[in-house]
Amino acid sequence: MTAAVLPAPLGPGDRDLLLRLLRLPTAGPLEPDAPPPRLAEAQVAYRRHAARIGLRVVRHAPAGPADLDGGPVPAAVRAAAARPGFLACQPSLVLRLGPDDLPADRTVMFNVHLDTVAGRQPVAFDGDRFHGRGAIDAKGPAVALLAGIRAARAERPALGRDVGVLVQAVAGEEGGAMGVFGTRPLVRRGYTGRLNVFCEPTGGRYLTRSTAAMTARIVVDGDDAVDDRPGHGHNASVLLGFLAQHLGNALGSSVPDATVCVAGLHTGTRHNKVYGGGSLLLNLAYGSPEAARRLERRLRDALSEGLTEFAFAFAGTPLFGRTAADARAVTRLEWLKRGLPVLDDRDAWGHALLRDRAGVAPWPSGEPAFTCDAIWMSQVPGACTVVLGPGDLAANNAHADGEFAGAGQLADFAATVSRVLTAFTDDLNGSP
Repeated sequence: MTAAVLPAPLGPGDRDLLLRLLRLPTAGPLEPDAPPPRLAEAQVAYRRHAARIGLRVVRHAPAGPADLDGGPVPAAVRAAAARPGFLACQPSLVLRLGPDDLPADRTVMFNVHLDTVAGRQPVAFDGDRFHGRGAIDAKGPAVALLAGIRAARAERPALGRDVGVLVQAVAGEEGGAMGVFGTRPLVRRGYTGRLNVFCEPTGGRYLTRSTAAMTARIVVDGDDAVDDRPGHGHNASVLLGFLAQHLGNALGSSVPDATVCVAGLHTGTRHNKVYGGGSLLLNLAYGSPEAARRLERRLRDALSEGLTEFAFAFAGTPLFGRTAADARAVTRLEWLKRGLPVLDDRDAWGHALLRDRAGVAPWPSGEPAFTCDAIWMSQVPGACTVVLGPGDLAANNAHADGEFAGAGQLADFAATVSRVLTAFTDDLNGSP
């Protein structure tokens, strides 16, 4: 039996909160050219609004250095964490509805991130759409979530008494942080439920998978040369350009359940210099640990093959003979990010509750998944974890100019949250 569609529109207070959140810059310091983040201020506004429907603060604090011990941590995070104040300006917030002693199997956890990518966008509401950085990813869903909890609580008094709700409003989802100082510490501290919903744009469909990614850097560290004697140095531009094409071709379709992005290549900007050093970045997304291992092995093999082909193709040439002869010696592979888990939820009870009782459509099996903080729930026993939210990352211009969230999209998500919580409550307590 599918739960009734409950009215859960965003009221004037919700709209005011969202516009305030959109005006506060909350891009983390890992984002390029980001202003000082006002994330804590945004979280205070969020928790005050949540208090009106009975949610109380159980934690509001940044991660500590010890939270980065153990498990994979991206190199950029580890380096940044050594800077004074890096973690302190990125707290995470946990709100609870219901008694502290309610067990996880009687609790629904929602995770939203209030940090954004960099880039200020004009903030506005035109009566139909909210515009601004974070509108769809994920400040809009965060506000709609509270509206949905409010509607469900009005419909089911047991919610907040016999059934608990946790809301994680986290830092460190964007900027390549991968949740290691936001979501992961909260999961390790046990702020989880029987059902766990990560609020990311999925078009209102529940997604049971979340990929992860590893980032490889191919580094050439050779000798520079002047333009009058270009053959005297190592030409990193030509070598890395060759490798970029070779690796893209070799890796593009060689590993199932994986996606390869040949990303930034940098040597220099001057026209009258041969750059002997430079780097090439590759982002390698995978949907399973097995795919990650295969992809890593294939990258190592393809890099070796590429260096061999380059040496053969340019051996003895006036401009690139030295580069060809020394290509293997001056080239190395580094890992900036590796070893992150993936989510592949198989919880039949949770999927049936969402699909049959709450009326939420599943994500199509043939449509690719994406990366989000849900990966950190992959090894939590007795938990169903899904990704579910309004809108679409591409269609709503997330991470791009013109980001927006439709008021109708947010209202629909609030209604979905209401149905999910109602179905969960009825499943535990029996239908009213």
